[in-house]
Amino acid sequence: MAQRLTTFSKLLITMLIVGALVVGGKYFLDNTDAGQDLKNQTENVSTDSGSSSGSSSNSGSSSSSTNNSGIPSEDIIKVGVVTWAGYAAGQYFNEGFEPSKQSRFYKDYGFALEFKVLDDFVASREAWKSNDVDLLWQTVDAFPTESGALTSFNPVVLFQADWSRGGDAIVVRRGISNVSDLRGKKVAVAELTPSHSFLLWMLEAAGMTQDDIEIVAQADAVQSAATFKSGQVDAAVVWSPDDVLSIKAVPGSRILESTKSASNIIADVFYAKRSYVNNNRDRLQKLYEGWMRGAAEINTSAGAKQKAAEILSREFTERGTALSVQEWSDLLGNVRLVTHGDNKNFFGLNNNFKGVTGENLYSRMSNVYFDLGHTGGKRAPTWNQVNFPSLVMSTTLTGEEHFPEKGKEFATVTKADETKAAIATKRVSISFRSGEFELDENSKYIIDRDMVPTAKAFSGARIRIEGNTDSVGGRASNVALSKKRAQSVANYLIETYNMPRNRFVVVGNGPDKPVASNDTADGKAKNRRTDFELVSE
Repeated sequence: MAQRLTTFSKLLITMLIVGALVVGGKYFLDNTDAGQDLKNQTENVSTDSGSSSGSSSNSGSSSSSTNNSGIPSEDIIKVGVVTWAGYAAGQYFNEGFEPSKQSRFYKDYGFALEFKVLDDFVASREAWKSNDVDLLWQTVDAFPTESGALTSFNPVVLFQADWSRGGDAIVVRRGISNVSDLRGKKVAVAELTPSHSFLLWMLEAAGMTQDDIEIVAQADAVQSAATFKSGQVDAAVVWSPDDVLSIKAVPGSRILESTKSASNIIADVFYAKRSYVNNNRDRLQKLYEGWMRGAAEINTSAGAKQKAAEILSREFTERGTALSVQEWSDLLGNVRLVTHGDNKNFFGLNNNFKGVTGENLYSRMSNVYFDLGHTGGKRAPTWNQVNFPSLVMSTTLTGEEHFPEKGKEFATVTKADETKAAIATKRVSISFRSGEFELDENSKYIIDRDMVPTAKAFSGARIRIEGNTDSVGGRASNVALSKKRAQSVANYLIETYNMPRNRFVVVGNGPDKPVASNDTADGKAKNRRTDFELVSE
């Protein structure tokens, strides 16, 4: 007759089985390739900075907790922004800053956005690191200053939201009329921000460097404006609407230059952790698509722009920035809400595009900030490491409203344009054989290196090209020859880079504007130059 096992015997057998499973499992994990792979995957999930404990869409959890909107938390994408009009396309398509079932993202795609206004730079980055926001703003020019420090989070740029078109400006006191006048002056600027990048570009356009001015570092652009208003500095780089407010506060002051003409320098983008992107790729593609639909509507419909301004006024007023609907409408005029076609150009997906790409800006400013010692002595990750064009590539949007921006149309050049005051002048030495005006390959290389980046970045400004000679030979023949040489430079830019012909003002000075003595060989060489000038239309 079989005996029943006692309770103690059952417990003992169970313990032996569990112990065997533990020992066997440990052996499997520690001594087999499959076990090592499983162990590594588990460690990555628990330690990967890109995983989220606050969003079930990040971790794959089936949690369905809801907030006041009634939308499950896993169906909400949190987007970190600042007080700026350039994100209006997404906020408009979302019907506001809060997640809502009225959101067109929710109606069309099944999820909604939550916009968190984080004007404090450091706090916004900490929020992103801790997964309080999933997507975060940055400008691609300034991204190299922080991308290296974020490598453990593996950040990737997903899409461009806007170009600044007047939202950034340099305000100057009375008596400063061009960039060269800033030499030796005090300039307030928030370092390692879009303001800093804009200033560096302006100095480059004038053949200057940061060493030619005295930087007065500020915490942010708002503080830069306050410092200028108090009379502590000669100039400041500010954000709209502080440019207008600064001019009102300081008698005789003026806007030296803004991104209305420096139109391809400051590009707002959104980035996320690669792990988050991998877990939410389909949803992020739909976010991008909806955002671009919103941009197209605002760009082409006065009614949509009005609605966007109303949303911005309502939402930012609730958060402490009380601007009227009209003021926000005006601020929307200071940005280009980019389209799907613009994003294709930005990510280098259009082989015929000759303008500024994200790679152009990111790579250039990576080198600039490295040379200035602002990247901790380490090179920033390359553009190939930080860009993620898949969302753009997998989206199809048709219709003219989704086309890329057309280039600016310039009015016909007049005689007055030949003597109009320049914003910035950069002297470039281009060698010609005696009596000739055709460009050789080396001259084209110099133009590509020293002129083209500035011409692309300041696509809203006229370019005046002035040819100059030494005093050898007759004046009349030198004037004619110098104009032909200047025209050769303009023709090269027009034909090679598709720049509009009416953009260029071509002048031949001959020997009339020397910058050195014609009594020495060195002086004559300096006088045989081509001046490349930015001129407001």
